[in-house]
Amino acid sequence: MTSIRILVGSVYGGALLTARTLKKELEGEGHHVTVLENPVLDDITSNNDALLVCTSTTGQGELPANLLPFYLDLRDQLPQQPGRPFGIIVLGDSSYEDTFCGAGELMEEALCETAARKVGDTLRIDALETMEPEAEALPWVRGWLEQI
Repeated sequence: MTSIRILVGSVYGGALLTARTLKKELEGEGHHVTVLENPVLDDITSNNDALLVCTSTTGQGELPANLLPFYLDLRDQLPQQPGRPFGIIVLGDSSYEDTFCGAGELMEEALCETAARKVGDTLRIDALETMEPEAEALPWVRGWLEQI
């Protein structure tokens, strides 16, 4: 089974609830899942687990405050992660148009700069279309795991 580290960026708790739901379901299927609510670089440099970013978008396409320090350190230090698989689940509001799900794009760009390998397409969950992001995230993450 797969070991996964979920890097969470959450403002009002939707992304955190989604990450915790994924952990519960995936551990029931035999995977090892660590949910990181306030990740630091050592959380990824000390292992080779697959990375899953589960974040909401705030402001004008920005990262939530709890994920921002990790992102800034990632961009500043660029710890090389050659071939390390990662995926992105991002929650947003499409009424913001140009900045819709911008936090996911920021994390994807930063991880790609470390030579990590993006697996699958980003899952963009629109708050205007769904009230239960975990219901969309679970089937997506199962498909993502098959591609790792």
